[in-house]
Amino acid sequence: MEALLSIVAIVIALVAWSAMSGLKHRIGILEQDLSDLRARTPRPWEPVDRPAPAPAPTAPVAAPTPTPPPAPVPAPVPAPVPVPIQAREPIAASAPEPASTWGEPEPPSLFDRAIDAVKHWFTEGNVPVKVGILVLFAGVAALLKYASDQGWLNAPIELRLAAVAAAALAALVFAWRKRDANRVFALSLQGGAIGVLLMTIFAAFKLYGLLPAGVAFALSIVMVAGAMVLAVLQDAKALAFFAALAGFLAPIWLSTGSGNHVALFSYYAMLNAGIFGVAWWKRWRVLNLLGFVFTFGIGTAWGVLDYAPSKFNTTEPFLLLFFAFYLLIPLLHALRQPMERRDFIDGTLVFATPLVAFALQAGLLHGARMPLAFNALGLAALYAALAWVMRARVLGEAYALLAAGFATLSVPLALSARATASVFALEGAGLVWLGLRQDRRIPEWSGIALQLVAAFTYLATIEGSVDRDLAPIANAAFMSALIIAMAAFASAWRYRNGLMAAAFYLWGLAWWVGNVGAEIFADLDTDHIPDALLALAAVTGWLAAEVHRRRPAGLLALTTFFALIVAVPLAVWQTLEHDQPFQGWGLAAWAIYALLGMRSLACLRGAEHRVAANAQFAWWLVWPAVLSLAFGWAANEFDLDDGWVVAAVSLPWLAVAMASLYRWAWLAAPLREEFDRKRKAFTTTMFVLMAFGWIGSLFVAGPSAPLPWVPVANPMELVQLATIVLSALWLATEFAPTLLADRRIPLVSVFAFAWITSVVLHAVHHWGGIAWGDGLVGSSLAQTSLTVAWSILGVVAWVIGSRRGQRGLWLVGAVLMAVVLAKLVLIDRSNLGNGLGIASFLAFGLLCTIVGYLAPAPPRAPASEATA
Repeated sequence: MEALLSIVAIVIALVAWSAMSGLKHRIGILEQDLSDLRARTPRPWEPVDRPAPAPAPTAPVAAPTPTPPPAPVPAPVPAPVPVPIQAREPIAASAPEPASTWGEPEPPSLFDRAIDAVKHWFTEGNVPVKVGILVLFAGVAALLKYASDQGWLNAPIELRLAAVAAAALAALVFAWRKRDANRVFALSLQGGAIGVLLMTIFAAFKLYGLLPAGVAFALSIVMVAGAMVLAVLQDAKALAFFAALAGFLAPIWLSTGSGNHVALFSYYAMLNAGIFGVAWWKRWRVLNLLGFVFTFGIGTAWGVLDYAPSKFNTTEPFLLLFFAFYLLIPLLHALRQPMERRDFIDGTLVFATPLVAFALQAGLLHGARMPLAFNALGLAALYAALAWVMRARVLGEAYALLAAGFATLSVPLALSARATASVFALEGAGLVWLGLRQDRRIPEWSGIALQLVAAFTYLATIEGSVDRDLAPIANAAFMSALIIAMAAFASAWRYRNGLMAAAFYLWGLAWWVGNVGAEIFADLDTDHIPDALLALAAVTGWLAAEVHRRRPAGLLALTTFFALIVAVPLAVWQTLEHDQPFQGWGLAAWAIYALLGMRSLACLRGAEHRVAANAQFAWWLVWPAVLSLAFGWAANEFDLDDGWVVAAVSLPWLAVAMASLYRWAWLAAPLREEFDRKRKAFTTTMFVLMAFGWIGSLFVAGPSAPLPWVPVANPMELVQLATIVLSALWLATEFAPTLLADRRIPLVSVFAFAWITSVVLHAVHHWGGIAWGDGLVGSSLAQTSLTVAWSILGVVAWVIGSRRGQRGLWLVGAVLMAVVLAKLVLIDRSNLGNGLGIASFLAFGLLCTIVGYLAPAPPRAPASEATA
């Protein structure tokens, strides 16, 4: 009674408080409106602003006549004049004031809205029923508490359980009778009643020990079977699902811990037979998936926790039986569907059943490789036969895919038992294929997840180094990783394009390169590793190009591009390992690279992607780099000195640069016209690279043994001169950038000046006997030689510029002579105490004298038309 009064009091208080809150809110609004009205109404004692009367129109006058001010007269006291009512402006006629925002009511707070909701609940709708339910709930709660305190509910447990079971049976019968009148209510009540009966059996067995295990198990089977029958009779999928779920859970909650796996799997066999029987009549996919998950899930858990090889003979028959059930269910569904829907298959059961069963088989065999390999071959034969029977259908294609996968899997399994990762990868590829084929997201994303699980499973099985008890490549570790890569490539092929295709392709490429690379590092000697990696790069680029030829894709072309250009660092690695790229296996590797590289470029011909031209661009940069390494090694091998080495290294670049200018057709093949667009960029790149190499060669001593060193007529300086001449010819063509071509003469002059300076310093080194190094430039002989050489250059430029009327050339000579003069003043004056210093001053003075006689003044600039 106290609880009832408390609830009523709370309800009344809430309603009253809500009403007062609403009244207060309305009063506040009215007060605000009154305040606004007062602010707009003028007070009686306040002057009213009136507009000034307009002046009457008057005739224009020339100028106003000033009038003297009147004399001051005392003003009489005016009589009060009443103000007419019309003179007061009405409120509505007053000027509009800006809208006041502070006067608007604020929106209600969250607390106010909650109070309003409670008020509406108690004041709208069927209020008596709502309040009555609350009061009734409080009364029943109080009654139950009172009955418990008085001991009215302390009946024997058998009686209480029997009463609960009787009530559940009565509800089940009532629901069955109402199955037509109210289907949803009847099915819900049937499921609840069966659930109560199952829980009653569980309580009687597990909690109170009133039923033996066998009886409780038999009663549970009867309940589950009855629920299945009711579900089929009423076409109730949800009821069937509930019954199957209860059936699979019954052995768990009724377990006695005896560990009798034969009884457990026998019960599951009967339950799966029931699911198969339901599948004969109904296409309830969720029921089949539930049976599959529980059957193989609980079987896997039992195998991990309790399986021993001695139990193989009593476990293997059940595994085969369960495999047969879930092999036939999707086949049965496909055959019983209408012709227009026979391409819609259950991909989860089609692919998961053989692969999960095969993984469990691998666990039962405990590493017996050959039996597991024969199992894979048997599955391949079975699915090949099913593919032949179901040909020209999606299910037949799926069976063919599984047959090919298991046939491939049997090869590594004959050598090792590493199977789980490759099984998951195959299943994932199959699910992705099926999901895309049927436009279903769940199989597609399940396939993606399975391929990721396969990768992580494979990586988790590798501890330190992979066990390679057999020949290279012919081992389970390599073949399993290869299957993961192939599954990724197959998924990328099925996606065709887009982000997922790119992700799967890069994933597969990483596994392909990583797997083969790991095999190379594990099985080959150190000096053969770069050769094998070069062959791997060539094969990878060629395979990508072949696929690109059939289905163009940017990532495939990029793969070929990187496969070609990666040869440069590999060539350097080869040189470090065995002195030059073509030694040992290197010659075979480069032969493979050459053949497959040309074929790869031919496959890229006609591709709209610009990477194709870039790939051939890289191809013609690789070969001079590799040949430079080989020619440099050959020069050292024949005991030639550094000058010959520099010349040998430079020759391939000179040859390709000359071909780019005069034999472009040789370089354009096989892309031809597609590579023509790259001619300007390619020649520019070649000459820029040659410029860097040319600058580097200036700092080499360049001896020419076994031949004597002669200025200019030595291999290094001849190659340097050839580079300058070829660069000058290139700058005069249309294939040079405009920025450089417009400055052709200054650029060539600078490089020629630097080369002449280098020749002078090399002559000082070779003929003057001064060591090549930092001290060479600071020696008196070098400074005097540079003074004379630069002075001669300046005089020549001075004289030629004057005789030919080339003012720019004359100014170049003048600037050069000024530089020499500054050098004499700042540097050579310290050498005036020796003959070389004196000679440099004398030489410069004589040359300036000769110039003063031959070209005393610069040539005149051509006159313009205005001055003419």
